[in-house]
Amino acid sequence: MAIEVLIGRRFVKEKEAALAPLVVRLRSLALAQPGYISGETLKCIDPPGEDEYLVRSTWRSVEEWRTWLHSGARTAIQKKIDAITGEATKYRIYEPLVGGIMPEYTDKR
Repeated sequence: MAIEVLIGRRFVKEKEAALAPLVVRLRSLALAQPGYISGETLKCIDPPGEDEYLVRSTWRSVEEWRTWLHSGARTAIQKKIDAITGEATKYRIYEPLVGGIMPEYTDKR
């Protein structure tokens, strides 16, 4: 089953020019990874002044994502990113809900 990975990165506005090419490089390398399906990189605009990137990527499996996460090429770039941002990047893995979320109804007559 495919999974979604959300990657959050906070940064200082003055360092965005140094950060952006590294994020783009990671994205271009991810495209060639086994199991990579799709992704996008978003920049927070609301609330204004929140200097944060959110990367959403879809992978065929958790195992394929973790292989990429721990690869030498990725970790080398990630270390540079964390040095620029001054804080660790946050990762969250999600899986689709099969059948969705079913609300509970109560009879309030």
